[in-house]
Amino acid sequence: MRNNMTCVDLERYVTKIMLDMGVPAHLKGYHYLREAILISEQDMEIITSVTKLLYPSIAKRYHTTDQKVERAIRNAIEVSWSRGNTHTFEELFGYSSLSGRNRPTNSEYICRLADKIRLDLAG
Repeated sequence: MRNNMTCVDLERYVTKIMLDMGVPAHLKGYHYLREAILISEQDMEIITSVTKLLYPSIAKRYHTTDQKVERAIRNAIEVSWSRGNTHTFEELFGYSSLSGRNRPTNSEYICRLADKIRLDLAG
């Protein structure tokens, strides 16, 4: 880990960002999404193969299917898009639900958060 940050510290940091974005912790997608962000933060190349690499690796860890992982992540993002902190969305994506734009795709959401974390830790 960079800056002497442990795996637990990194997980806490990702959790804080996700909660600020309005991802409810009781959803299955919350756990899958956090895992996807943590994996992507370590290896940004995996985001180019979300359906072939990322979802299957999360599905294997949680003993489910990659289709269920994708759907649960999509649901968690939809909930955060409609209920989350619009200021945080504006800051991260340059738009929010208030601007009338569609929510970011799973890949965009994961990639943007992973990139933010990578850049924050590099600083």
